[in-house]
Amino acid sequence: MATTIRDIARAANVSIGTVSRALKNQPGLSEATRVRVVETARQLGYDAAQLRPRIRRLTFLLHRQHNNFAASPFFSHVLHGVEDACRARGIVPSLLTAGPTEDIAEQLRLHAPDAIAVAGFVEPETLAALAATRRPLVLIDLWAPNLRSVNLDNAAGATLAMRHLFSLGRTRVAFIGGPLAHSSIAERALGYRRAFFEAGLLFDPSLETTIDPTLPPDAGAALAMQRLLDARGPRDVPNAVFAYNDMAALAAMRVCLARGLRVPQDVAIVGFDDIPASAHSAPPLTTLAADKEALGARGVELLLDDAPAELEVRLPVQLVVRASTGGATPTAPASGPDVPSEITT
Repeated sequence: MATTIRDIARAANVSIGTVSRALKNQPGLSEATRVRVVETARQLGYDAAQLRPRIRRLTFLLHRQHNNFAASPFFSHVLHGVEDACRARGIVPSLLTAGPTEDIAEQLRLHAPDAIAVAGFVEPETLAALAATRRPLVLIDLWAPNLRSVNLDNAAGATLAMRHLFSLGRTRVAFIGGPLAHSSIAERALGYRRAFFEAGLLFDPSLETTIDPTLPPDAGAALAMQRLLDARGPRDVPNAVFAYNDMAALAAMRVCLARGLRVPQDVAIVGFDDIPASAHSAPPLTTLAADKEALGARGVELLLDDAPAELEVRLPVQLVVRASTGGATPTAPASGPDVPSEITT
């Protein structure tokens, strides 16, 4: 005999109305009560399809460290994609920014979402708390096992950047990275290291550096570039830099130019994300471009899919060659297997 709402109410020691509100994700209940009722329903074998509410409200959750759209507009474009996809489906989106010391459950209670989209890095404790709400959840520019996620093909992007630099004869390529707890940055760092192996070149670990997490990202990247230049003699300085994002690449470029180095003649520089400022810098920045709005929209699509073919989706990136590397004199490409690529100039 099928489990009924009355059975769930009896087992959870709550009213039938409370069960109905909990299963429909309606406001008026504490988060603890809602979770207890949903878990009781699952234990009693209540049809899981009936537990999935019609999604009317979606909260776009962003870590406070990413909430500087003027300096780093990547996530503002992702948010636009989420908003457009929500409007097309009659879903009301809201934006929530939170840090590690804030009560996520309480903030979500105020937003009363039916589903959650998390963009960028969040602490593991925050992600666990979100998963524990049992609301439909998707990760955008973030990955965790057994959760739906949409990401750029970060490793392939790093490969495109490094192959481009190697083809220009730049083999002392430094990498300026961010916090490796962010899966996208870790994948770009891994792609950077792997590119040396695939090209048959020696990897110098001293050329890889991570920005100081206690500093603002822009200042941290500038300091990282200064240390790369100060830590070695004139003949040992890097002749190229691959940065984990455009903001870091532009900061590195400013340091190089202030030191009297020519870009790209002395140091070629590549970024990642293709934010608007990259096309307007002096010189314009070579970077990896992706459809950031599509990243957000695809996250909504994956969230709403009742039976997705795959939990992890990767979107392609494209190498956009500009003057920060385009002015370098080409030499014979470094050895290594060919990688399919899209290059625009």
